[in-house]
Amino acid sequence: MSGSTTDSAPENEHNGTSETVAPSAHEPSAQETSAHEPSAQADEEKAAAVRRVSEAGRRWRAAQLAGCAALLAVALTGGSIAFGALRDGGTATVASSSSALSPGLMASGDLDAGIRAIQAHLRAQPMDFGSWATLGLAYVEQARTKGDPSRYPQAEQALQRSLELEPDNDQGLTGLAALAAARHDFKGALTYADRTLKQNPYNERALSSRIDSLVELGRYAEASKAADLADERRPGIPVFTRYAYVHELRGDVRTARTVLERALSTATTPGDIAYVASALGQLAWNQGDYDTALTDYARALAADDAYLPALEGRARAQAASGDRAAAIKGMEAVVARYPLPGPLVALGELYEDRGGDGDKAKAGDQYALVDAWTALARANGVNADLDTAMAAADHGDKAAALRAARAEWARRHTVHTADALAWALHVNGRDKEALPYARQATATGYRNASFLYHRGIVERAAGDEKEGRSLLRSALKLNPGFSPLGAREARKALKEASE
Repeated sequence: MSGSTTDSAPENEHNGTSETVAPSAHEPSAQETSAHEPSAQADEEKAAAVRRVSEAGRRWRAAQLAGCAALLAVALTGGSIAFGALRDGGTATVASSSSALSPGLMASGDLDAGIRAIQAHLRAQPMDFGSWATLGLAYVEQARTKGDPSRYPQAEQALQRSLELEPDNDQGLTGLAALAAARHDFKGALTYADRTLKQNPYNERALSSRIDSLVELGRYAEASKAADLADERRPGIPVFTRYAYVHELRGDVRTARTVLERALSTATTPGDIAYVASALGQLAWNQGDYDTALTDYARALAADDAYLPALEGRARAQAASGDRAAAIKGMEAVVARYPLPGPLVALGELYEDRGGDGDKAKAGDQYALVDAWTALARANGVNADLDTAMAAADHGDKAAALRAARAEWARRHTVHTADALAWALHVNGRDKEALPYARQATATGYRNASFLYHRGIVERAAGDEKEGRSLLRSALKLNPGFSPLGAREARKALKEASE
């Protein structure tokens, strides 16, 4: 599920499994259940774990900037797959796709251990095209969850090997769709998803990837139809979460939450529980319901206390609730393990908002690491223009932000790219040009306080004071803690307008 200023969930979250087939999203069962709250002892154990991670993170961050060049070099060359050691064996036949190592297994346990296991399997069975596809998907997941884009070229090699062994096999094509989406090549992802569905119309991953791609291309009406089709063919958690997000983008929060709650009631694996509960937490946070968000994130962390979206979401909800100390501590733990642009910017803004000795420098460190991550991402085939535009507009090179936003808009017209372009134009003093994009970002009914805030500032700067004030009030009413710096600026603008 999308954050207030980021693209939708499938880029950064667990995709879900469907060991249990849930009721159709169109006809959910009347029975609703909710996960039990974690015990006080479990809460204390998780808190202790976070404290340990935070202490390690503080030591790690002291060397972050000094070692940034070395970090990038290691990330670009780190890791290996079996290509160097494997040979086709000349007369070997192509293995069946029904290998012992499946994508479901890779999602259900220790990903690093799973990768090592499948590498060993492929040394013994190098013609197993299904396992090559599984390895490629595992690398995509590893890159996304660990913030290490250097895995993407390795994923591409593994997936292409699968397709060399068995042309047009649906596992390999689905993997290429996932890889393209992770690299933000959504047109490519849609092409591979469609090719997969020609081979297997009921492929769950391809049905989900098709929804994701259409959403990320801004083709929302088609995405809605794709969600309906996927729900008919393969009802289950991966489809339900996407079905909910399509409704959220239209402003239908009630349906989105109902579908997610029912999806959670069917979830059985820790990964699925954490995934759906975090989506519920994000939905609640977007609506300014912080108590519910914190409860949902607690449900997620009770299932998997290391689940990144839940840890990040909980920190944001704590900040919005006024517990800045806990929020900083939690976000420090997140970026110590996974220094991705969203958490880095969030932590930087929390430091700026605190305003203590050295906090400005600490914030600057986080923003510098965003630049390091985007450089690494681009070196490994990821289109990082949206990340650049969003981070640089407020915390970097404004001209670079505008170039990146224009480039991203040329590729796809979504509410997120419209908002990013509007804001980049605004910070470069081009508010008249920004206005139609700011309006387009809010046109679908998507309830996003950051979008309302950006449009409110742009409307005022373009000359419509009344509309601008109304939008700023709406942003603060919807989600008064949407951003520690943005909310402060919205309140400041309203105060100035009333004087």
